[in-house]
Amino acid sequence: MKRYTVETAAEGTTKYFYIMDGETLDIALLPSKYLKHKIKANLSPNTVKRYAFSICCYLEYLAEKGLDFQAVCGMGYEEQSSHFTQFLYWLKEGCHTEKKKTGDADNGTCNAYLKDVFGFYLFMSECGYAPSLRVLSYSQITVPNAAGVKRTLRCRSFGGYMKAEERNVRAASEEEIIATLQACTNSRDQLLLLLIAETGFRIGEILGVDYTRDIDYEKHTIGVYFREDNENDARAKNAEYRKAKISEDAFEFLMGYLAEYRELLQHQSYLFINVSGDTAGQPLKVDSVYAMLERAAEKTGTELTPHMLRRYFAVTRWNAGWPLELISQALGHKHLDTTIKYLGILDDKLLEASREFYEKHSVNYGIGKMP
Repeated sequence: MKRYTVETAAEGTTKYFYIMDGETLDIALLPSKYLKHKIKANLSPNTVKRYAFSICCYLEYLAEKGLDFQAVCGMGYEEQSSHFTQFLYWLKEGCHTEKKKTGDADNGTCNAYLKDVFGFYLFMSECGYAPSLRVLSYSQITVPNAAGVKRTLRCRSFGGYMKAEERNVRAASEEEIIATLQACTNSRDQLLLLLIAETGFRIGEILGVDYTRDIDYEKHTIGVYFREDNENDARAKNAEYRKAKISEDAFEFLMGYLAEYRELLQHQSYLFINVSGDTAGQPLKVDSVYAMLERAAEKTGTELTPHMLRRYFAVTRWNAGWPLELISQALGHKHLDTTIKYLGILDDKLLEASREFYEKHSVNYGIGKMP
């Protein structure tokens, strides 16, 4: 691969091109090429949007510093480490936002943006468009264990990430759900909140439900299916499939909703649609849901989010005695650790479980006979 520079019409500017296997590639097109790669990997539209936002922020940062990708790749380890650490602080100070307000992004969000940028650099490296970043090279050490057996430990060498704060999202209470349901102005919004609370589905998943295919009207179950062509960009995460059963009351409410908006619903197949205005009959989008919840919060004084409803689902099922693995599967989590964080059981529940264990099992290891 060869790199070429070409002076552009604009004074003092330069364009960079790569010649690789006979293909000419403008370096400015690399971000788009990377995002197309992510789309082909079946990532959700929201995830791809986040990657695009992260890279746009980084491009803005590079422009402020007068740098390009190649210049960064050519830096030494310490300089690279400083470059990306300063990018984190640039994000933390809100330089990527319209208001330029410090604290608009928490530490975890800043770290996530940087990880997205690192993913882009890895993509360029693996495709041969740029050398590997030194801060992403593996450091490797060999250590013996207690038995003297040696093993090799490998880890990423970049250590500049900010300490992430704990995500402070609590479960909604039943009282908050009832208050918000009463503040809703139509049965569509009420049904949406009811179904999230009873299924634990993500907002993008519930908005992608096709009432002609995804609902079993005999068994009273609703399914989440992976689709790439949803008009409202809603889809199942991780290309997964799940089913959830709803209560008799919720099912009767669902049937009432279908009857009430039959004329609008019959011209398409989405369960949740706009029910008024010029867009009546079109699929409901995520932004409209959050706007509805904000209006309800102004009436009730209680802020409710789809994520709080998912946590409500998880906590109520845990308190009802559902196994952790079953709750994790219902939520669509890949890892049990995520479900444990949802439930917040590592403190009070763990201590309570330990107390009950010691009450039932008298294991003292012969402590009373110790000198």
